[in-house]
Amino acid sequence: MFGECHAHIAMDGVNYASAMQRHENGPDKAHIRACFEAYRGRGISFVRDGGDKCGVSLAARAIAPAYGIDYRSPVFAIHKQGNYGSIVGRAFSDLREYAALVDEAAALGADFVKIMTTGIMDFNVFGRITHHDLEASEVAEMVHIAHDHGLAVMSHTNGKRAVLDAVEAGVDSIEHGNYIDDDCIAALAESQTCFVPTATVARNLIGSGLFDDEVLARIADASLGAIAAAVEAGCLVAIGSDAGAVGVTHGQGACDEYACFADAVADHALLDARLAQGEAFIRTTFKRK
Repeated sequence: MFGECHAHIAMDGVNYASAMQRHENGPDKAHIRACFEAYRGRGISFVRDGGDKCGVSLAARAIAPAYGIDYRSPVFAIHKQGNYGSIVGRAFSDLREYAALVDEAAALGADFVKIMTTGIMDFNVFGRITHHDLEASEVAEMVHIAHDHGLAVMSHTNGKRAVLDAVEAGVDSIEHGNYIDDDCIAALAESQTCFVPTATVARNLIGSGLFDDEVLARIADASLGAIAAAVEAGCLVAIGSDAGAVGVTHGQGACDEYACFADAVADHALLDARLAQGEAFIRTTFKRK
């Protein structure tokens, strides 16, 4: 089984608010152990977390070896004040504050840096991304600062222009990458940036009653199209389900994400080879130098 390259162990796949209440008095280690049991039960031995604001992923990294899991964490994600990202991390108002947060994450033992350059999809309006994109020059400097610390960059990024900016800036992985086009695929194929599409998020929400199912289906179809194009173009790709997000449970999420890839790419031997290559890149790149 492939690893899980995008998870949030602080969350439970059911309800964000109640999940975070669980950690109000410190990381809930029983929850962490239950998540690792779920991963181990599905033969998953590698997990890359996307961070949280309560220190849960940091606590999880200390527990993971007991379950035979190689677990990587940015400790917390970093977003610009007023933009999307407060649910998983810390905010900065200028690049000096950003650099201080990178220093802090590194001091706490972060394996890499996670940045948020855009908002998320509006699940009721196809093609719409919440919040403003960061400026390309700002993203480039953020990546430069992280790389100067010897830390790879995991970039939460959606939308064509923002993905192109992030790839040009040299991020090491694009997370989600919704609404990309042929230009983005070409840029990814020419880069050493891994694409982690988290396609199962929209598909698993269909029928939940939380959002417009027609829009969710269009988002899911677009994600599968991007996966097919990325694999055909030879892009680095990896399994990452956004486990912990509503509708995406730990352990099962990676299995669901693989099913999305398998539905998108008919040649499963080619698919598995591409995914193995992408995961090897993630494992090698997203660790402290």
